[in-house]
Amino acid sequence: MENGKAKKTSSHTKTTPPPSPYGTTLLARLLVVVVGPVVLAVLLFRADRFDPAPIPDHSPWSSRAVPMSNRHILAVSERLGDGLLPGPEDLAYDADEGVIYTGCVDGWIKKVAVAGEEATVTVENWAYVGGRPLGVALGVDKQLIVAESHKGLLRVTREGAVDLLTDEADQVKFRLTDGVDVARNGMIYFTDASYKYNLGEYMLDHLEGRPHGRLMSFDPQTNLTQVLLHDLHFANGLALSPYHDFLVFCETILRRCRKYHIEGERKGSVEDFIDNLPGYPDNIKYDGEGHFWIALPVGRTFRNMLMHYPIVRKAVVILDRFVKVAHVQKGAGVLSVSLEGQAIALYSDPALAMVTGGIKIGRHLYYGSLVQPFIGRLDLTQHAARAA
Repeated sequence: MENGKAKKTSSHTKTTPPPSPYGTTLLARLLVVVVGPVVLAVLLFRADRFDPAPIPDHSPWSSRAVPMSNRHILAVSERLGDGLLPGPEDLAYDADEGVIYTGCVDGWIKKVAVAGEEATVTVENWAYVGGRPLGVALGVDKQLIVAESHKGLLRVTREGAVDLLTDEADQVKFRLTDGVDVARNGMIYFTDASYKYNLGEYMLDHLEGRPHGRLMSFDPQTNLTQVLLHDLHFANGLALSPYHDFLVFCETILRRCRKYHIEGERKGSVEDFIDNLPGYPDNIKYDGEGHFWIALPVGRTFRNMLMHYPIVRKAVVILDRFVKVAHVQKGAGVLSVSLEGQAIALYSDPALAMVTGGIKIGRHLYYGSLVQPFIGRLDLTQHAARAA
């Protein structure tokens, strides 16, 4: 006792509060929202059967220097037959009649009169072949040879009658008949861009990165179809040299064109013609003046460079099944190349899409497109390429 009073004492038991449920709930939500989709995506990625391959002999980060260029041609080009030419993919010029033949998405071969270059341009529905005509070339007797993507190699007579020449080689059907040219002796050379994918699936061929393309010949005298080269990466346009001793064909995926010898001591051999192009090549035409003109449907962009990697291409295919992936096709144009494979001049535009064919006629460059409703005409004297 102190001062007569008892001192009161008390004891307190220290207790630990129960764990809050909110931390556990938050962690669970994070696992569901963040980790769950990642795990699901990984499982989908591994389970998906689409198996893209590495692209060989190809540097996505390099591009050939072009000494001359005009990179703003769209605004200064005339639009021939605007609205009457839905997707004029390739161009074949008949100098005697002054007309351009082109195949359009509506299945018609159109005849575009450009005689005199200054005259009023007229467009005629000349022959209906159906499907989607791609490459076109004049034969020795002015019959038109057409690479129709679905049906195969066609011949259109001067009267407009359509005949099927061939649709398979080595018992393998064509899936995407693409480029064509005709030699003086009547031999027809053409490509099947892919024996696996058709035109509507061409991006799958690009993304898979495997060589499904073939270079072939067809002899009208014997009706013999012969495979000259197998295992090409999307074999596209082709053009014969002025002496018809070799031809040049394009491999779109690899951004290159190669030379195939059809006469002489090197007959049957292949060599590089031009590579590391500033875009992805399509049709190629010889102008009779010492130059090939290579159409570039899309320029070389950062997105295209990323497509070099198989993991990126597979991700794009899987994503496209759930959300439609837009494949931006810009920076198209036409590249002028010498007979020796030297780049000379590039005519392009950042806003131009899917230029698939181009040819110089007189002082003008004419170019067609897979998607545009006109043929572009550029005056090369007024809008010449300049030194870079």
